[in-house]
Amino acid sequence: MKIVGIAACTAGIAHTYIAKEKLTQAALERGHEIHIETQGLAGRQDTLEQKEIDAADIVVIAADIKINGRDRFKAKKVVEVPTSLVVKSPNKLIAKLEEIKKGV
Repeated sequence: MKIVGIAACTAGIAHTYIAKEKLTQAALERGHEIHIETQGLAGRQDTLEQKEIDAADIVVIAADIKINGRDRFKAKKVVEVPTSLVVKSPNKLIAKLEEIKKGV
């Protein structure tokens, strides 16, 4: 499965990057491709390219704030969760994304 998404916490520092790292690690361990953009105090980093978005099966928005660029995902299945859920249960989130992809 190809996953793209955005991580953004209130401060745009710790939870943003922890969520990105945990989500990336969990997805790779299960054999998925993943690219997560971060948004926060440092601005937008690891910006998603449109071709990555177009090729994605699902979009994850792990955010505690309003994110910029949401319109890029209008034709995609989007799953929104708080960053705390990703930090605490990244493997369960990936399993849920797999279920959604399968249409369960």
